[in-house]
Amino acid sequence: QVHLVESGGGLVQTGGSLRLSCAASGRTFSFYAMDWFRQAPGKEREFVAAITWGSDNIYYGDSVKGRFTISRDNAKNTVYLQMNNLEPEDTAVYYCAADPWGVDTSPTSGGRYWGQGTQVTVSS
Repeated sequence: QVHLVESGGGLVQTGGSLRLSCAASGRTFSFYAMDWFRQAPGKEREFVAAITWGSDNIYYGDSVKGRFTISRDNAKNTVYLQMNNLEPEDTAVYYCAADPWGVDTSPTSGGRYWGQGTQVTVSS
């Protein structure tokens, strides 16, 4: 069992930045690939970014490439999402997830652990 808690969400103006954190507890964090997903009102959950346990492979959704950066600190059991040049279209609840079987960019795959989410709102 892995328990995930996101933080760092909030309200920001267009062009601003936020850094989300996801603190993990429970089973050994460093064994898991970690992901960020987001869900806007009325829309399906969307893949944002993923990072392998050793940070050797990183993946981004097309809509955030070049603006968002995922990283992790296994010593702190924490994964981060640095979000720059934010746009109103980035407004969503952001969720981190732990994948025990490696990176999986599908939002609907089973077997992963989810955090409770943190709201990010970008005003125009």
